[in-house]
Amino acid sequence: MTDHAILIIDDDQELCELLADWLAAEGFQLTAAHDGPGGLELARRETFEAIILDVMLPGMTGLEILRSLRQTCNTPVLMLSARGEPVDRILGLELGADDYLAKPCDPRELVARLRALLRRSQTQADNSNVLVSGDIRVDTDSLMAWQNDEPLSLTQTEALILRILIERAGQLIDRQSLSRKALDKPLGPYDRSLDMHVSNLRRKLGTHPDGRSRIQSIRGRGYLYN
Repeated sequence: MTDHAILIIDDDQELCELLADWLAAEGFQLTAAHDGPGGLELARRETFEAIILDVMLPGMTGLEILRSLRQTCNTPVLMLSARGEPVDRILGLELGADDYLAKPCDPRELVARLRALLRRSQTQADNSNVLVSGDIRVDTDSLMAWQNDEPLSLTQTEALILRILIERAGQLIDRQSLSRKALDKPLGPYDRSLDMHVSNLRRKLGTHPDGRSRIQSIRGRGYLYN
C-alpha cells in the first residue's frame, strides 16, 4: 500500500497524534503543524497530496492560510471547524476549500473524505487530453486550465467541474450528476457546496467577450456551459 502524504494544520496536538495513528493504518502518512504560520510555511515548502486545515489556529487563521495557498497552488484542502458555523463553511468554500468537516469528526468519515479528494485530483496519465472551448483550455490529465493562454488559478474541484461542463458544452448537467462526478457524493437537501464551487468558478472565468455567462444556471435542474 502506497502512503499518501497528507499535511494537517491543527493546534490540537492530541487530535493530530490520534489521527496520525488512525490514518497510518489506512495508508496515509501524516505530517502535522500546530500553528498558522508554521503550517503555511510547511505547505509551501513541501509537497502534499492533500491538506487538512483547521479554521481556528494561533498566529494565523485557517481561512487566511487558505487564501494565501490558493494564490500559488491547487492542492486539495479539507477544512475542519469545531464551531460548525455555516458562515465558516461558506467562506471556506468561497476561498477555495474542496471539502468541509465539522469537529469532532469520525475518523472513518475523515478517511472517506480524503479518499474522495484524492480520487478527484488523481492524474490519469494514460488518458491525457486537452479540451478547448473558445478561449478556455483544460488539460484533462493534469487538470490545469488556461484562458487566452494565461494559467487559471483553480482548485482541483473547480478544474474538475470545468472539465465536466466543457466535455458536455451546451448540454444540461443536473446538479446531482455533477455533484457525484465532481464531489464524489450526492447532494443533501440543503447542501450548497456544489453551488459555491460553481459560483467561484464562474467568478474566476468571467463572462464571454459579449457579456454572456459562461456557466448558465437552470433553476431547479442544473448547469450548462455556453
